[in-house]
This record gives sequence, C-alpha cells and structure tokens, in this order.
Amino acid sequence: MELLNVFLALLKLRIQYVNLELQGNHVSHHTQGFSSKTLVVRRGAPFKITLLLKGRGYNPHTDTLMFRILLGQLYAEFPVTFSKQGSPSRWSAYFTPKGLNPNSPSLYISSPASSSIGLYSIELYVLTQHGQQGYVVGDFALLCNPWCHEDAVYIPFEDQREEYVNNDSGLLYMGTPKNLESRPWSFDQYEPEILDICLKLLQVSPQHGRNWRKDYLDRADPVYLSRVVSAMINCEDDRGVLRGNWLGDFKDGVPPSKWTGSADILRQWAKSKFSPVKYGQCWVFAAVMCTVMRALGIPSRVITNFNSAHDTNGNLVIEEFYSETGKKLPYSKDSIWNFHVWVECWMTRPDLGAGFDGWQVLDPTPQERSGGIFCCGPAPVKAIRERRVDLAYDIPFVYAEVNADVQTVIVKQGQVLSSSTDTERVGSLIVTQTIGSPRPQNLTGNYKPTKGESNRTHTHTHTHTHTHTHTHTHTHIIHSYSAFGKDGIGQVMSSAWFHQTRESCFSWSDSPLGAFWQIPCGLSCSWKGYLQMGCVQLQRSVSCSDS
Repeated sequence: MELLNVFLALLKLRIQYVNLELQGNHVSHHTQGFSSKTLVVRRGAPFKITLLLKGRGYNPHTDTLMFRILLGQLYAEFPVTFSKQGSPSRWSAYFTPKGLNPNSPSLYISSPASSSIGLYSIELYVLTQHGQQGYVVGDFALLCNPWCHEDAVYIPFEDQREEYVNNDSGLLYMGTPKNLESRPWSFDQYEPEILDICLKLLQVSPQHGRNWRKDYLDRADPVYLSRVVSAMINCEDDRGVLRGNWLGDFKDGVPPSKWTGSADILRQWAKSKFSPVKYGQCWVFAAVMCTVMRALGIPSRVITNFNSAHDTNGNLVIEEFYSETGKKLPYSKDSIWNFHVWVECWMTRPDLGAGFDGWQVLDPTPQERSGGIFCCGPAPVKAIRERRVDLAYDIPFVYAEVNADVQTVIVKQGQVLSSSTDTERVGSLIVTQTIGSPRPQNLTGNYKPTKGESNRTHTHTHTHTHTHTHTHTHTHIIHSYSAFGKDGIGQVMSSAWFHQTRESCFSWSDSPLGAFWQIPCGLSCSWKGYLQMGCVQLQRSVSCSDS
C-alpha cells in the first residue's frame, strides 16, 4: 500500500519553479532600463513564463493550467490554451506553438491593450485527475505601451518613443524669449525604487481612497491617469509630492533652483510616508510629472511658455491697471509670468473625437482648481489652437496662458482715461527640447496661428457663465460705478466692462473697478446690462443714436 501511495504521489503534477524570464521579457517590452527585481511589462503584448514541473510532465489531455491575475481585489481568470487567437479585450494564455516540453513548458500571457495600469499578482492553479492545487507565482508591473497600435498612448515614430518614453534626462528652458537658458534635468525613471514610487503614487491618491474599485478600473484610461498624476504632484488637495513656494524663503526646505533631478524628490516623498517635499516651482512640478508619466509608459515632454498669462477670472483677457503716473494698481489678480513650464502627454481622446488626439497639456503647478482640485488638463493642443474652449479639460485656462489679450487701462479717480490691447505679448515663444539635440524646438505654431498664417480674431467662445467678445475700439465712458461688499467698506470688490462694436454684440469682462459702460461713437444701440456683486446689484438701461 505504501509503495502504491508513493507511486501515486509521483504521478501528481506539481510546480517546482516558475521562471518569469525577466531579461527576455524586459527586452521585448522595452523595460530593460528599470532597476527592479519585479517583472515589468507593457499592456497589449504577450510576456513569457517557463514552468519547471515536478512529479511528472504536463499532459494536455488530462491536465489544465489556470491563471488568476489580480489587481488589488479585482481579478481575471483564464486557462492556458494552444491557440494564440484570444480575444483582444480579454486576458489570455497559450503554450509556445512549437516544441512543447512536457517537463518544462513555456507559455505566454497576454493582456488587453486597454488593461489598467498597476502592480499585479499572478496565481497559477493546476487541475488534474487528483484535484486542484494553487501556487502564488509573484508580482509584475503593467505599464502603458506606446509600441502597441491598439494602446491609447501609441506614438508612431521610434525616435519619439525613444525620446519621450525611454530618455531619462533632458533640458528645461527658462529665461526670456530672446535669451533662453537651458537647465539639465535627470528624470531618473530607471533609478532604483522610482517605478515602485510612481505606482504607489496612484495608490495614495484621493481617487483610490474614495473608491478603490473605480480607481483600478479607470486606470485603463490615460486621460484619467494623467489627471490623477497632475493633482498628486502638488500637495494642495492630497498627500502630493511637492509643496510650492514663490515667496523666496526656503529655510525649512530646498530652494527649487537646487533640484537637478526627480529621484531625490520622489524618494524623499516616499521615505517621509508621503509628506510633501519642500520646495517646488513650475519647472520642478513639470519635470517630476514628466518622470512619473514616462515611468507609467505615457509619452511625455516638458514645455516652456514664455510670457505666460495667468487668467484668474476665465475671461481670456489679462487686465492691467495703471495710474496716470504709471504706477501699477492692484485691481486685478491676473498676471503674466516671464515663463511657465508644463507637460505635454501623448494620448487619444475618445471622449472628444479623433480630431483631438495627440499632445495634451497637463500642468501640475497649483494655479486654479479643475473639477474641485488643483490640477490642469489634459487639454488637447489642437483644441487650444482652434480656440475650442468648450471642450475638456481646462482649455480656457490654457488658451489664456498662450493667447490671452492684454488689456492695459489708465485710471484716474475711478475714471478710465484710456485703454489699449496687446494681442502679441502673451505666449510669445513656446518650446521643448529637440529630439536628440540640446537645441530648443519651437512649438508656438502648434498652439496658435503664427503671424501671416491667418488673421487673429478676438472672439473667444466657451461654455463658461460669461461669454466674452473682445474687440477694442475707441469709446466714451458713459457711467462708472464702484461696487463694495458689506464686509469690506471702501474696498473694490468686482466690476464689469460693457462695450460694443459694429462687428459684435454687447458683452462684458471682469474688472475690479466697477461697471464701465462704453458706447462707440456713431452707432445706434439699445441695451440693458445687469450685474450682481455680493449684496450690491446694478441695473441700467442705455440708448444712443447716430450723432
């Protein structure tokens, strides 16, 4: 009887060892640069596993191998077959078509090109006539795949994949349009621990904390991923990576100008149990986000916009107020930075249509809220150029950064003495590093028509509460009102400008001076303007006729 039991035990199929073929898989999946003992593969492409069996060899007539792939508590189960023709929308596994070794069979596991990004676990179940036995195989990281045609981040040219996914160093541009300064930066996505930290960043996001199941499922979409990362690079709403500081006092941290790479920042963040690293400014925020996106497999590049507008009220106009002596007046929160740095990421936009696929603006520097949190984008560059400010995400804000009009107003005792409009100052030069070269590549024409290409119009149409039509003409001031809130007597709270031209209807743009109603000479008109500011309401009807 004992001899019989020994014989039966020998007949049982057992897994002695599973070889995840790290070296070969990393080469075929373009992940060989990652300093990780974990298998790192890209979605939409098969990866190889070799089994070493014990007891007896694999018998396809009596034995079944079943895999379970887990992302958190979500999982997919599928058998190993002899057919490569699995469904492109499902996980599958198949034996090597030729030369199956029963004692050490090799097989391939294939993921859909729309799989969620993250750290997965593999379990293997052996089903025989003697029952079922399970094995924990190990973990693997699944990334986006810019080499896969079916992936939403597929980018068609190898030199672009090499530069915007694989390259771990580059140049950031600063200074002025006429005097560009380049700053070397190490993106460090292949440094030890960095990929693990980038994946952990997704785990500590508020989205994952609120609904882990939805977060895991949504990670299939690079649009969703990019918005999560954009918010997590700053710490305004979450356990983000960096704290911004524009006041100049960096005693309790590192001055932004001292950082030269992303690895030190990300490691310090992880080591501190996800407390924000002090300090960052726009180029640091953007460079760290570029690191995370490249690590996740999404093609990314750092962009510098010179004379970058910050439109705080969404009217696509930067208002600057001056006294008659030239002193700048604090009536507007709008500003123009000598340069600002953000990220472009490459992806499709099925939510908007194929016409808006390609490069998308993402800005992790905390400026304005988007969907209630401090993030920005993805905003299609094509939509920015076409002034499609009705589309998602944050296109009015980015459009203003590169193409806002600058309205300069001279004021004396609440009366507007003169105003002028500059249509060329904002977004005067937009650059990134040229592929394979230290020279800057001029991208200005991607964001807006260049001189001579088309006549610039000053019509900005969007779906905000206020739709602004701005065409500057010589005007007469009819009335001037200052509005004061009940909590700030004597403080200018808000206002509006009303104006009309022969080509456009009346509209208004925010200004902190009161309601300025402007009627052009020689024009018949009749209109009513209404403005509510806190507890103050203004209403007037004005009419005029040809003089």
